[in-house]
Amino acid sequence: MREPILLTPGPLTTSLATKAAMLVDWGSWDAKFNTLTASVCADLLRIANLGDGYVCVPLQGSGTFAVEAAIGSMVPKDREILVLVNGAYGQRMAKIATVMGRKVSVLAVSDGTPVSAAAVAEALAANPAISHVGMIHCETATGLLNPVAEVAAVVQAAGRALILDSMSAFGALPVDGLPVDAVISSANKCLEGVPGMGFVLVKQAALVQGQSPSLSLDLCDQFEYMQKTGQWRFTPPTHVVAAFRVALDQYWAEGGQLARLARYQANGDALLAGMKKLGLQSFLPADLQAPIIYTFLAPNHPEYDFQRFYQAVRARGFLLYPGKLTEVETFRVGCIGAIDQAEIQQAIAVIAEVLAELGWAD
Repeated sequence: MREPILLTPGPLTTSLATKAAMLVDWGSWDAKFNTLTASVCADLLRIANLGDGYVCVPLQGSGTFAVEAAIGSMVPKDREILVLVNGAYGQRMAKIATVMGRKVSVLAVSDGTPVSAAAVAEALAANPAISHVGMIHCETATGLLNPVAEVAAVVQAAGRALILDSMSAFGALPVDGLPVDAVISSANKCLEGVPGMGFVLVKQAALVQGQSPSLSLDLCDQFEYMQKTGQWRFTPPTHVVAAFRVALDQYWAEGGQLARLARYQANGDALLAGMKKLGLQSFLPADLQAPIIYTFLAPNHPEYDFQRFYQAVRARGFLLYPGKLTEVETFRVGCIGAIDQAEIQQAIAVIAEVLAELGWAD
């Protein structure tokens, strides 16, 4: 029996080659492993294509660790960060900044509503204490694609710095040439690695020694130590880095960002069409949807229960994601990972079977 297919935003289904890469043990200070780390960082900068002056700082842990490291290391203690919130991950960024002891302003709109570049411009004009703006690229709570280019232009025009959480988008959605100070992501999303390593692609000039309130999450210290020694400051996730190297090799073999986006978009189109036939409605309109994860309104049935639904679908080989909205019952289906339209069509057939079995089909 095959492993379950993860229709989630990460961790996600990985290829056999990526899994197999973790069967080899590595010395954390060994020159061969240092070379491996350097090659991964070089590829991440190549994918981003942000221009000169950017460096890659890898970090142990989940993507949230990298977000916390970026905010703590980049936002001065006597300045303020404006966090743009239209979902759970914007809320998390604001909470991180608060816990890190930074002054925080929040520009919030409802779930499923794009951030307004005009509203950002107005907020920046009204508060000169704001030095940085924090933004989510793809708000995974709904699948919403935020207007990153428009907001980035406004932030640049106001002379402020943009920190972009591109966790669920980087590698599939382009960031080429955006006027940002930092782009944050992790191995286990659109680059199809495994969990355990985040990274920040950041302007080297934005790294200031002694700014971070954390030892382990100090981007500047991590970068400078790696430059001097080629090594991670603390025990690196060796097997994760090795798997990431193989995942990146497959990324280039597939055709890079454009090919990865095309596959995910085809997956998403097939998913929407299939779910529509089952009477399941997408939460977002098509023009706001990123081809990463899709939120669907739950079946309109008084006995609907996500856990029953989840377990029945899981028993047939697919893992869904619970909804993250408070005002309406939803569930989420991801279309990223080492899957294509064949797996999406199989999942739709399974969902149809489960809905009929439970008596929830329209």
